[in-house]
Amino acid sequence: MTEISGITNKTTSFQAMIFAAGLGTRLKPLTDSMPKALVKIGGIPMLERTILNLKAAGCKRIVVNVHHFASLITDFLSDNGNFGMDILVSNESDCLLDTGGGLKKAAPLFLPFSPILIHNVDILSNINLKSFYINNVDSNATLLVSNRKTKRYLLFSDDMQLVGWTNIETGEVKSPYDNIRVSDCRCLAFSGIHTFSPRLFPLMNDFPNKFGIIDFYLKVCDKVVIRGVEKNNLKILDIGKLDSLSKAEIFINQIQ
Repeated sequence: MTEISGITNKTTSFQAMIFAAGLGTRLKPLTDSMPKALVKIGGIPMLERTILNLKAAGCKRIVVNVHHFASLITDFLSDNGNFGMDILVSNESDCLLDTGGGLKKAAPLFLPFSPILIHNVDILSNINLKSFYINNVDSNATLLVSNRKTKRYLLFSDDMQLVGWTNIETGEVKSPYDNIRVSDCRCLAFSGIHTFSPRLFPLMNDFPNKFGIIDFYLKVCDKVVIRGVEKNNLKILDIGKLDSLSKAEIFINQIQ
């Protein structure tokens, strides 16, 4: 396994992608009339919160992918003057491409030599996005993880290299390594926040139009180094269900 060489360095321009194309089925009936990205938390749409957090961290360019009620998102960005940022839209109206496919489609919109900070629109956390980005500009990909209870875990070696994935409820394991033993790995939960180097885009050439980004990482982690970074005091909330909306307002007050 190797780190793919390139000219990325700590002076490159901070760019990001917000995954905002999801159907938001778990937030119905709210998402029957609007995209999940525009559901408000404390009076502010999730997309706006994510954009402003990235802007405060020093991000210069953001790519937002859209599908469900795509025009409402593009109109929202336009009505707010793109929040004074360089914001580009990757339109998936014809077909929802999942996270990996969405990133692959958006590839031409990114600066070629700067890492990309990827952030799910429905994630709230206390992570310092600026530090996370700067500390990982030279890596192929770095996944923010934590030791918290879930059904699905990423598997890491002792030196925090990604080696697999497991669902502890079903016993399913995915890994490019034969005879991997979950008991020998560090099992950590993914946050939905990660950095991705454009150097990895060529490895997506043989992937279909639609695929998950974690599936991509699991396919290539035996060829290139995909790292995990554990934040022990990470506070994170996935706004996936209706009952999480009220929790989100409390959560925001706790992390401010």
